Amino acid sequence: MKKRIKVAIDCDDAATDLKGIIFEHLKNSSVDITDLSFSAKGAALYPEIGYNLALKIQAGEYDRGILICGTGLGMAIIANKVEGVYAGVCHDVYSAERLRKSNNAQILTMGARVIGSELAKMIVDAWLRSEFSGGRSQPKVDQIKALEKGSFHPEAL
Repeated sequence: MKKRIKVAIDCDDAATDLKGIIFEHLKNSSVDITDLSFSAKGAALYPEIGYNLALKIQAGEYDRGILICGTGLGMAIIANKVEGVYAGVCHDVYSAERLRKSNNAQILTMGARVIGSELAKMIVDAWLRSEFSGGRSQPKVDQIKALEKGSFHPEAL
């Protein structure tokens, strides 16, 4: 039996409606979805929300994460500040597939002001059913990890 993927989801105040739609869409699916609701704990801004989820991915609490803000851009920027965590903004199905298959990204970011809810569901579904393919992409992902190490640990170079 295949292990259920553990997925965390969160958003800022610009994306609460879309987060709710995605959460409901995934609630009865083959993934184990958790709404972190970090923003509900106070007046959190998207950097805190995205960083919180990315740290949980880094710690292995979740296999993947979905972050939603107005454009998805800010969430991708902050999530990529956590070592070993890779995030990308996607507003189409093909990019979502490539985010996993070619780049092994654990976090999908989207913009509630950019896409509608039906497209968002298709993007999430495509990303969740995609797996890293290795192959020709493996040396590129390895190089990302090596360059990242130099950024987070310059003394190691």
